[in-house]
Amino acid sequence: MRRLLAAAALMTMAAACGTTQNAQPPAADPSPAAVQPLAWGACTDLQRPDGEPPEAKSTEVCATLPVPLDYAKPGGEKLNLALIKIPATGKSGKLGSLVFNFGGPGGSGVDTLAQAGKAFSVLNARYDLVSFDPRGVERSAGVRCGDGAEMDAFSALDTQPDDAQTQAETDAANKKFAGLCEKDSGKVLPYVGTVNAAQDMDRIRAAVGDPKLNYFGMSYGTQLGAVYATKFPANVGRMVLDAPLDPTVTFEQRTLVQTAGFQQAYESFLRACVKEKCALGDDVPTANRNVDKLLSRLTTDPIKVGDRELTQGLASTGVAAALYSELSWPLLETGLAEAMKDNGEILLYLADSYAGRNPNGTYNTQMSSFPAITCVDNAERPGAAELERTEDAALKISPLFGNAGSGSLCSVWPVPGSDEAKHVDATGSGPIVVVGGKGDPATPYEWAPKLTAQLKTAVLVTYKGEGHGAYMSGDRCVQKTVDAYLNDGKVPAEGTTCPA
Repeated sequence: MRRLLAAAALMTMAAACGTTQNAQPPAADPSPAAVQPLAWGACTDLQRPDGEPPEAKSTEVCATLPVPLDYAKPGGEKLNLALIKIPATGKSGKLGSLVFNFGGPGGSGVDTLAQAGKAFSVLNARYDLVSFDPRGVERSAGVRCGDGAEMDAFSALDTQPDDAQTQAETDAANKKFAGLCEKDSGKVLPYVGTVNAAQDMDRIRAAVGDPKLNYFGMSYGTQLGAVYATKFPANVGRMVLDAPLDPTVTFEQRTLVQTAGFQQAYESFLRACVKEKCALGDDVPTANRNVDKLLSRLTTDPIKVGDRELTQGLASTGVAAALYSELSWPLLETGLAEAMKDNGEILLYLADSYAGRNPNGTYNTQMSSFPAITCVDNAERPGAAELERTEDAALKISPLFGNAGSGSLCSVWPVPGSDEAKHVDATGSGPIVVVGGKGDPATPYEWAPKLTAQLKTAVLVTYKGEGHGAYMSGDRCVQKTVDAYLNDGKVPAEGTTCPA
């Protein structure tokens, strides 16, 4: 597959519709205060990354919240949002709810909070931790695009060699995938964008009984938070945006910056590997050549893994997946070394984790929700010449990660998009803390000061370490800075920096 490099924080926690409704900005929801309180009850369908149910926890509760499918028709058809809550553990000083979006777009907030809730124990003392599956994701009318076998075929597409045949295969696969999305989820596709999701979050705020929204957004969740703060500035409480996106970038700009970010992270991985006894080679050039040889071999000679095959496309997706977190680098080294010995289990596991493939061959909605939301959030529909220019430029930056990016699938998407989610300013909101990481491959650091400048009430915190998402890296400086703001309202000083 021409990798859709999702701006997702999720990897760090796991190591027919031709209608034009969405082309016009949706009407503001006239009555969020009328939302009924939530009926919390036992969670019955939580999943771990391996598709199995997690260990039972008595503290987690779940609920559904009906919201308008089309906010221009608030009294019309409803869509049920799935929510999860981990109640505050402290006995005093409660601050209400802290709502999370962990990224994607397309990640399940319900499953991710269940998996990662312990990482926020300091915040959980004073906040109910709340997350949700955004519209078009998993339990919230999740976008589906074919069955498991069709998703397998799409995921396994090779990206090499860069020739006419590979491009034709990719173009045909994109058209088939988009057609399956329209067939299986056409009714919801026009309404899954970030502007509608921001209106959903104000419904969530009202439903949990908070006068203001306290929010922690990671990766794509930073764009969702920025859009919320722009549409509902008076309702912003304490807001943290970690691993920020610059919503103004074009498909081409986004592809080139992310390609450079992943290449930088890959080179950092190789340098770290050869500092010790590295199974890939004694020095960086040798290790890099050995990985290149492996991927080239896989284009003609995939590795059998049970009843499946590790293709070049799946292997390179597995490499990209492991670069989201420095904690995954040892697993990546082992996986590449094993693949060189014709054992592709680890790289296939990494690729499956990234794509949301369960051991039984089914998929969650990550791979389907990501393009559905991305394409609706952009009016761009790149033509063949622009896509070719983008890919040529990206391949010069990185033969391993270079591709045409999200624009290749959006160019054949069955519903139009809107640029409303690109315009953010948060004028009139309370202080917003933006946290950017210098070694972030998926949301490169240059986007952090850009988003901070767009949000008139934001302050930037810089983390000099590796990985996608600073708070979840475990860095104590970042965590203390964010915790002090969310728990005590202490806004970081301008120029605050946390070393690696």
